[in-house]
Formats: sequence, structure tokens, C-alpha cells
Amino acid sequence: SEKKGLFWAFLGVLFVLGLMALTLIPEWGILRNPETGDRFASPFFRGFVVWILIFFVVTGFAYGRATGSMKNDRDIIDGMATGLSTLGLYIVLVFFAAQFVAFFGWTNLGAITAVSGANFLQETGMTGPLLFFVFILMCAVINLSLGSASAQWAVTAPIFVPMLMLIGYSPEVIQAAYRIGDSTTNIITPMMSYFGLILAWATRYDKNLGVGTMIAMMLPYSIFFILLWSSFFFLWTFGLELPVGPGSPTYYEAPQ
Repeated sequence: SEKKGLFWAFLGVLFVLGLMALTLIPEWGILRNPETGDRFASPFFRGFVVWILIFFVVTGFAYGRATGSMKNDRDIIDGMATGLSTLGLYIVLVFFAAQFVAFFGWTNLGAITAVSGANFLQETGMTGPLLFFVFILMCAVINLSLGSASAQWAVTAPIFVPMLMLIGYSPEVIQAAYRIGDSTTNIITPMMSYFGLILAWATRYDKNLGVGTMIAMMLPYSIFFILLWSSFFFLWTFGLELPVGPGSPTYYEAPQ
């Protein structure tokens, strides 16, 4: 039944791809740009999320219908609900992170803090590349209590991105430094969503393993990673003066 389901799912893939091609490739394609006929700047790509939905609904239902696990539209809805149930924690985090960002935008606290912090750094002369090492350490410490990368970025970005931009660094470099601090302490914080899963897997081999033992065992790795990645970051960005990505400048000239 699984082979039969995969065969019908493959036919569903061909059907969706054929439908996509029919709306885009011909000159009369209904999802091309109605004014210029362009394929890229067109409703097809602006509404690509809908195509992703259609793709998975058609192929998933074709597989489920062939194997007998889906019979009607109610089964499709139940399947979607089961898939989205695993995103509950993430949706809750994003909700509160959105409130935080909206509050910062409404009060202008982010802009005030960024400008004040930039002025403080300029007055004290702390504008060199070594400032990023402090930023990386700060992100690593914040990560111990706020394990979600997206939520942590929502909290730190409104303040530190404009602050460091005002003293001459591009957002791309700031985000690269943030990712180093955010990733290197994931394995030693119980706040990480996968920490419990890793601990449960490790106890299969050591029945006496606990949270403290897990953190103590992984702490040398975190220290090594933060030193290694920070050194690599400084060598790549400021030593060799290479961009952190295609077309990504290292420095940013703030408008007067």
C-alpha cells in the first residue's frame, strides 16, 4: 500500500508541476505579469506560498487516499492540525516576541537606547572590532536564559543592530556575530527546546546522566566553539577583510 501511495503521490507531483508550468511558461499564462509578461515579477512568485500549500495538499491526499489513511476533506484538516500542533511552542514565543517588538516601536525605546549606546561607545572609544567579542559573549549569556534563536533575535536586534550601525558596521556583520554567540551555548542551556530530547537520548547509554552532568560534559565544547568561531570571525572579517556573504559589506556609512 505504501508503494501504491508513493506512486499516486508522484502523479500528484507531476500534476501540480504541470499546472504551475501551464500558468507561467506559455505567453498566455494567467499568472505572468499582466502588463509586461515577465515571469519573475509576476503574481506566480508573489503567491508562491499558495503553490506550496497546493503542492503538499495534493501529494499528501493522493498518498493518503491510496493507502486508505485519508478518505475526505475532514482527514486533510485533521492531518494539518496534527502537523501544526508541534509548532505550538514556537507560535507562543513568536507571539510574545511580536508584542515586545511592537512595544519597542511604539515607545521608541529601541531607537533611544541604540542612539544613546552608540554615543557612549563613540565617547569611550569602544568602536573597534574587539567590540564584537563583547557582543558575542553577551549573546552567548542571553542564550542561556532565552533559548529560541528567533525570540532572542527579536529582543536583541532592535537595540544592537542600529547601535552598531551608527558606529559604522553593517547589519550582515552584526548578524554573523550574533549567530556565533547564539549557537555556541545551545548545548549547555536547558532552555533550548532540544535539550530534553538530547538528555533523553543520552540516558539510554548512561542511566545516571542528569542535567548537571550533561551541562558539565558539554561545557568544554561550548568554550572551544566560542573561541574558535570568534577567532575565525575576526580573521575572516577584519584580518583578511573578506565579506561575510555575497555582496555583504563589512562597514556601513550612517547618513548624516
